[in-house]
Amino acid sequence: MKGHTEVIEHLNALLVGELTAIDQYFLHSRRYQDFGLNKLYEQISHEMAEEQLHADLLIKRILFLEGAPDLSRRDPIDTSTAVPDMLRSDLAYEYKVIPHLRKVMAFCESVQDFETRDILLKLLKDTEEDHTWWLEKQLRLIDTIGLPNYLQSQI
Repeated sequence: MKGHTEVIEHLNALLVGELTAIDQYFLHSRRYQDFGLNKLYEQISHEMAEEQLHADLLIKRILFLEGAPDLSRRDPIDTSTAVPDMLRSDLAYEYKVIPHLRKVMAFCESVQDFETRDILLKLLKDTEEDHTWWLEKQLRLIDTIGLPNYLQSQI
């Protein structure tokens, strides 16, 4: 099915974000593993897998719309080594994705591509109700119990 050219362009722009998030979560999860913070490693590895599912949904939709998925582009990733900085960076990236998803969803509605909008709604729910919520909670815990106690709880 030949899709709207601008929808495909928007989906490729969102794909850049998903691929970047995969790379950043991959690096951060391995850092947590190296630090011996196994709970953080497991959670961030899970988040990375969800980002891979998001990228897969976007790629499949682009192909269905007879577009060409662009897997060559990425945004710069955060290479921090301090746990709070990595969590803040991941949260900032999720915050960046939310308005972008909403903008593309609105555009899809304007061109009556409701199936693409529904796919993006699934991504938005994961981003807002899972990824963002969890990251905010971790940063609140650090503020509440202090970094040393937080890190000990993640071993």
